[in-house]
Amino acid sequence: MKHHLGAGLAVLALAAALTACGGSTGTAPATDSPEVTTGAPPTSATAPAASVSPPSATSSSTMGAAVDLKTASSDAGTIVVDGEGMSVYFFTKDVKDSGTSACMDACLAAWPPVTTTADEPRVEGVTGTVGTITTPDGAQQVTLNGLPLYYFAKDTKAGDTLGQGVNDAWYLADPSGEMIRTGAAGS
Repeated sequence: MKHHLGAGLAVLALAAALTACGGSTGTAPATDSPEVTTGAPPTSATAPAASVSPPSATSSSTMGAAVDLKTASSDAGTIVVDGEGMSVYFFTKDVKDSGTSACMDACLAAWPPVTTTADEPRVEGVTGTVGTITTPDGAQQVTLNGLPLYYFAKDTKAGDTLGQGVNDAWYLADPSGEMIRTGAAGS
């Protein structure tokens, strides 16, 4: 009974997160139902939510990765990824150079920020302007051309691009710092 109640609450939390992130749950990719309550990638459609945090530039930095952002090839062309190869995304509701993120509260469960512990984010192959903003909890979120960068919780391994085009609001970044609005691998 507790397992089913927990799974139901996790699905409800995901629906709230997707709604808060610029669209209805009906426009999300038609993959298995994730159970995201902590921002962790789902492990299966029936397993309870994982307690593992999503990959982040912070974990890359502490694990000795040489860069926070680099480039990689994907179905959408050359994209920006973190030091571990995880895809990063822009949110169309963010305002360039505002110093803030439009993704808050429940949205962050599905779209965790790309963070760094470095004074200046380290890049390889990224030609856009890289910087940081301070999140409400005091972390340094990486920006590209003045826009915050995010992960998608359903991307579970390097090379995944399931967040591309979600709700017509989330897009991969190219090395120059532009949104890639074609090649919607996740829709």
